[in-house]
Amino acid sequence: MNSIETDVREIKENIRALTEKIEALLYEREALAMMKLSGRSLSAFLDEEPDLYTVTDIKVVYR
Repeated sequence: MNSIETDVREIKENIRALTEKIEALLYEREALAMMKLSGRSLSAFLDEEPDLYTVTDIKVVYR
């Protein structure tokens, strides 16, 4: 009987660890999806905004 209880306890611990890993992966996936979505929605906005600097403004002359 003790062996079965030990096996069940180990199975529960493994399931708990897997559940935590799955939740972490889902959180990361949701975060990446939100960043991708915000990048897409901001790109249209930023495309319409005027540039603060021109290419000549940011060029550096090295000698």
